Amino acid sequence: MTGAERRRKIASLLDSRTPISGTELARQLGVSRQVIVQDIALMRAEDKRILSTNKGYLLHDAGSQAGLCRRVFHVCHTTEQVLDELTTISELGGQVLDVSVEHALYGQIRVDLVIRTPQDAEEFSARLQASAGEPLNTLTRGDHYHTVEARSERLLDLIEAELLRKGYLVCP
Repeated sequence: MTGAERRRKIASLLDSRTPISGTELARQLGVSRQVIVQDIALMRAEDKRILSTNKGYLLHDAGSQAGLCRRVFHVCHTTEQVLDELTTISELGGQVLDVSVEHALYGQIRVDLVIRTPQDAEEFSARLQASAGEPLNTLTRGDHYHTVEARSERLLDLIEAELLRKGYLVCP
């Protein structure tokens, strides 16, 4: 299989709503994980929108997102409140696409999350608790941003109101 054929196969494998780890892609294609990482980099250079989530790679299909509304929320909370924040957003119909911080030295640092359901939020929280690492918002004393998608502006308004009620939303 040539590199181009392998990248087409990767794109077809990623063409689902379920992230696939680099290790799993490597196993399915009979190559090393490093080859997959290199292929992903080449695909991104060809304008493929591949998200690197905490569960694996996901091909972002702009066409499937048609009709969704998007808003960036500026929030601040403790590490202990991560699960509640993510669950609040997902229970109200929002999908947390990413987390970003404005770092004094490095500027904006952004990481794809793709938290769609309360179960996704629980799995992320469990991995956070089990890891030795800290969440990105600890770099900025809890201050961070989430890009959230929902089916309507009304749902985004409900999410905003609930984040404000819980004290997570940073008001402009």
